[in-house]
Parts: sequence; structure tokens; C-alpha cells
Amino acid sequence: MRIFDPHIHMTSRTTDDYEAMYAAGVRALVEPAFWLGQPRTSVGSFLDYFDSLIGWEPFRAAQFGIRHHCTIALNPKEANDPRCTEVLHELPRYLVKDAVVAVGEIGYDSMTPEEDAAFAAQLQLAVAHDLPVLVHTPHRDKAAGTRRTLDVVKESGIAPERVVVDHLNEVTVAEVADSGCWMGFSVYPDTKMDEQRMVRLLREFGTERILVNSAADWGRSDPLKTRRTADAMLADGFPQEEVDRVFWHNPVAFYGQSGRLRPDAPDTPDTGGEGATFSGNSVLRGARTEA
Repeated sequence: MRIFDPHIHMTSRTTDDYEAMYAAGVRALVEPAFWLGQPRTSVGSFLDYFDSLIGWEPFRAAQFGIRHHCTIALNPKEANDPRCTEVLHELPRYLVKDAVVAVGEIGYDSMTPEEDAAFAAQLQLAVAHDLPVLVHTPHRDKAAGTRRTLDVVKESGIAPERVVVDHLNEVTVAEVADSGCWMGFSVYPDTKMDEQRMVRLLREFGTERILVNSAADWGRSDPLKTRRTADAMLADGFPQEEVDRVFWHNPVAFYGQSGRLRPDAPDTPDTGGEGATFSGNSVLRGARTEA
């Protein structure tokens, strides 16, 4: 089974996670720019982070046979911090990079005026750069946040089929389905969705325009939730072609709108090959003795 995780924060994960993901069938992923867990204090910290998303992290993923893509944006939470908002002026030079397949995560955290402004500005950047958009819906008051999201998306003029509204649940999915936007779901150990709830929603809404992700980050999360949900679909009687649609063809179709997607696997995984370095660094630590 080939799996494409359309939203996972590998900067927060270990090389063991990459190995486990490859063993579970993950061959491609998208890593959205997001909040790192503590406040950034300058625009420069964003730029170093963006550079890692288009450089080091694709190299690291390739060592384990996984194709890495990313999305770039000022995330909603930090849109409220005036130390961070100047990064909006730096985004255009990253949005032209080959590894960047969408603008994201953008949207809402607390639904403030500052978030409104950053959301609208970045939707216009997506239109100007002909890129799709990954939208984060708030953890609190999600229903109101989702309705507000759809209003802002409509006002922006971007085609709804170029937008995925993520972190949905049973309360918010119907409005997004009716809007023509793609529907995104994050499957977590404790919060958001779980495998069984996801399978029930797939039964109700079908498999078109749906992206299922692990969104694994620095919190309690599981980078194998895509495979676990795929297995739950099979156990519930979904045919293999429907599982393949959700976990491969749908992410390829959505992010393929960027014209930059390369879902094919990188070169043969080589965790210890000679010369496998990025800026002089490898994923190895210490000497390696061949058996």
C-alpha cells in the first residue's frame, strides 16, 4: 500500500519515525509551516525554519525513501504577534521554490482582527503565485471558525477546489463539502478524529475531495495514523481502490494543482551511503561499521 500523508510536521519527528513510516507504506508527504510550540522572536527565525523545510528536511526524508514537500506561510497563532507579521513580506521569495506546493497553514486560531488580515493577505499571495491553500480551522469554537473561514475564502476569489479546509469533524464537514473546498481531517490518539470516526464519515460523505492526515507534531501524536486509518477502512469493507484514492490519489490531485508535486519515490533509501550529506551534514552520528 502506498500512502501520501498530506499534513505532517516532520521537523518534530525522529529518524525512527521516518523508518517506521516507510515500513508502513508512506512514500510521500507534505509538511506545512506551523507554530513550533514557543514564540518566535524575530523574522529571522522564520527564515531559518523555512530554509530547513525546503532543504534539510527533504534531504532527511530522502534518506528513508520518502518524498518530502512543504507549504509555507505565517501560521494563524503567530499572526497575532507583531514581531512575526513582517515575515509576510518575505513569503513571496519562498512561494516560488520547487518544493513548495501550497500556501499554508493559514486561517484561524483565535479569530482576531490580526488573523483576519494575515489570512486575507496570504490568500491573495496564493492567487498571485497560482498555488493551492491549506487552511487551519481553530481548536476552539470550530463551527464558527469554519463558517468564517468559508466566508473569507469566498471573498478572496480563489477557486474553492484549490483550498483544503483542515482539522474538520462531524460538526463542520457538511458546510465545507457544500462549499466545493476539499475536506481535511487529522487523526490523533486523543483529540481531533480517530480511525473509527473517520471511517464513519467516509461512509457518509464518500471519498471524493477528502484528505486524511496524521498532522503529527511535537505533541502527543502518531505519524502512522494514516496507515492505521487505511487499515480501518479495509476492515470496514472499503475496496482497496477507495483506500488508494483517499491515501494516494487525492493528495496527488490536490497538491498537484501546484504544478510542482513529485510524488514518485526518491532514490533508493541510503541511510549510510558515502557522500550523502546536506551542507556537510548527514543523518548519521558516529562511526558506522558494516556487517
